[in-house]
Amino acid sequence: MESLTIRKNLLASVVVGILAAAALPQNPLAQNCGCAPNLCCSQYGYCGLGNDYCGTGCKEGPCFSNSPSGVPVATIVSPEFFGGIINQASADCVGKRFYSRQAFLNALDSFPDFGKLGSDVDSKREIAAFFAHATHETEHFCFTEENDKSNSYCESSSEYPCAPGKSYYGRGPIQLTGNINYGKARNALGLDLLNNPEMVATDPVVSFKTALWYWMNAVHSVVSQGFGETIKAINGPGECGGQEPEKVQRRIGFYTDYCRQFGVDPGSNLSC
Repeated sequence: MESLTIRKNLLASVVVGILAAAALPQNPLAQNCGCAPNLCCSQYGYCGLGNDYCGTGCKEGPCFSNSPSGVPVATIVSPEFFGGIINQASADCVGKRFYSRQAFLNALDSFPDFGKLGSDVDSKREIAAFFAHATHETEHFCFTEENDKSNSYCESSSEYPCAPGKSYYGRGPIQLTGNINYGKARNALGLDLLNNPEMVATDPVVSFKTALWYWMNAVHSVVSQGFGETIKAINGPGECGGQEPEKVQRRIGFYTDYCRQFGVDPGSNLSC
């Protein structure tokens, strides 16, 4: 009788063990992907940069979620700071009645890793860089979309097809451009931006969300390498390499001014 009880207990233990093992999350085979030090290992075991690799589920490397807490962005982007930018726009600018600090903060709720890059100095530099580019791209938040609308920026793509009659020229604080970017932003934000690209210039929160989305995926990971690298990520092919030196210097001017306002050194590698 005793041996039968032991066998039953052993059988029960084996069954429990099997069930417990089945309940464990099945990690991908490549979870220990051994990326280069400057790359993130994504939740699916692939090496790369940007939110898809360094964001949610990132396993190793410069993961956004593993970075220090950074600075309170809402405190740094004070009403005085934001007002100091937009107040330089002409009274008749459409952006002056469109962009607002509150719209930026509302959009920021979807990107908690923005401004959380290393030390307080690093974080302030990131905020300064973002607003330097936004100031340049929109002329102090004057424009919600680019003036030259002759190019539809429609590129052949089976994954992100252009909607009939729609154009994908630059819109928003970072001038989101091209159906590919609109399509990727659609997937990330859950907004039908391919069929309704105008939304980026008609909804201020969406406008800032697209700018922050692009920033977190294409710029955030290079901020620590210097402001020059952020210029390359924003408009390198058009401005870097001596092609548009005056525009590069203008971006640098805004950046160094905002770093000064935040009380931090702008760092090295300012130009591209």
